[in-house]
Amino acid sequence: MTPAARTLAAIELLDEIVAAARSGGAAADTLISRYFKARHYAGAKDRREIRSLVFRAIRRAGERPESGRAALLGLARDMPELLETFEGPPRGAPAPAAGEPVAEAGVAPAWLLDRFDPAVAEDERPALLGRAPLDLRVNRLKGTREDALARLPEASACRWSPLCLRLPEGYRVEQIEAWQSGLLEIQDEGSQLISLGCEAAADMLVVDLCAGAGGKTLALAAEMANRGRILASDADRGRLARMMPRLKRAGASIVEARLVNPQREAAMLADVAGRADLVLVDAPCSGTGTWRRNPETRWRITPERLARTTALQAHLLDLGAALLRPGGRLVYAVCSLLAEEGRDQAEALGRRSSLVPEPFPMPTGTPSGPGLLLSPARDGTDGFFVARWQRPC
Repeated sequence: MTPAARTLAAIELLDEIVAAARSGGAAADTLISRYFKARHYAGAKDRREIRSLVFRAIRRAGERPESGRAALLGLARDMPELLETFEGPPRGAPAPAAGEPVAEAGVAPAWLLDRFDPAVAEDERPALLGRAPLDLRVNRLKGTREDALARLPEASACRWSPLCLRLPEGYRVEQIEAWQSGLLEIQDEGSQLISLGCEAAADMLVVDLCAGAGGKTLALAAEMANRGRILASDADRGRLARMMPRLKRAGASIVEARLVNPQREAAMLADVAGRADLVLVDAPCSGTGTWRRNPETRWRITPERLARTTALQAHLLDLGAALLRPGGRLVYAVCSLLAEEGRDQAEALGRRSSLVPEPFPMPTGTPSGPGLLLSPARDGTDGFFVARWQRPC
């Protein structure tokens, strides 16, 4: 493909991504995969170049652009040589016209900027849009980090988690034997620190209330030495289904997956009410802490969606608290750096419940209300808020 053809392809893809962000459609990665599947003529180099243009344009535009063309014209302000590829029909995009829309550079939509936790300094925010590293968690049920390093010399130890390895970007983890045998799982170092801070132990009854595809469930099972019981619940059947092959590969046999219906969770979890030693509420959130991986998601957030999400978080916290036995522990985590999803939720739970806040045992993090924040700029992890409480005996 010519440079002009690549630019045109990037505009077409960005149009699809902007439209999907507006309507709640498929993620950018999914749309890019579909696009190239229908265009076999695009070689590996073309795909890399087009993908790079698309994601550079996405990361640059804080507000959702008017169109894919506006997004790429915005990128051209930082890459003037890109304007030379607007060659016009039939194989290129039309040359820029005076006064046409051009996306402005920014970290996030303007309305969202004031909602960041005050502990997140303004100069930290651009790191939310950097390139995320490829982190792996060593599965204690299958071996040690030393075993993994011996089998994977390209990896290096991460900074904070004793189970974390980091690989070069683009490494095909699923093709290596250490992953196929269950010794390694892909998991950000921040998620690993949260799982370790739960302090799950053998013979506990643990509820992972928003288990999803099971990343933290697997980590908890390993910390429990595969002894006890984990009830992994979620309202999304598809995400729970993706957990099952991961459990088998990891050798985790203590996990029961349970599909629950929204607003009927309490009835469907009544058999463990007041009995759990540990409840993890890894709640749905805005995902502001994962923009490094999915930068277009910041175009999807609206005040209305955020309000619905925070209402769900409060509901799940109350539900999780009701599942605890006396002396049991509740851990709340969100991959968000917004105050209303983190410290505000934690402080509100403290006002409406008898739970006693506990310091979260983690080797890094910035204090935020009764919890801690992890951020890409300070900690090198995805962005998280986490807090922990105990039910009085």
